Amino acid sequence: MTYVFDMDGTIANLYAIEGWLEMLIAEDVTPYKDATPMVNMSRLARLIHKVQKRGDRVEIVSWLSKGGSADYNARVTETKLNWLRKHLPSVTFDNIYIVTYGTPKSRVTKATEAILFDDEERNRNEFLHKGFAFTPDRIFEVMERN
Repeated sequence: MTYVFDMDGTIANLYAIEGWLEMLIAEDVTPYKDATPMVNMSRLARLIHKVQKRGDRVEIVSWLSKGGSADYNARVTETKLNWLRKHLPSVTFDNIYIVTYGTPKSRVTKATEAILFDDEERNRNEFLHKGFAFTPDRIFEVMERN
């Protein structure tokens, strides 16, 4: 099994940053850098280690900002990678994909059977042919059950 995590709105609280949309439009990476975790990251790290130890894979599939320039996309990618290193320092993800806004996440992961955690309903619905998809509030329940 492969567990696939979105970042923004799923594990990183980007949307709680005041003025986040205006900052993204202005190509400011601050919301990505300053986003607080949306889940208990110590607990998440322990679960990731547990599932990886038994042979499961864990990936990140996260979108870049809509309409960002090449330079901004590079800065966003680096900022997201830094955020993961800061908040999940003990975790080595099997894959991290930071992709163009709107890319179907089921096409990004190479897994044939996967579980997606994503705050956006359209992403969850699109992913269902690949496996299962859940809202972020179900992360611990699903990972502890499987």
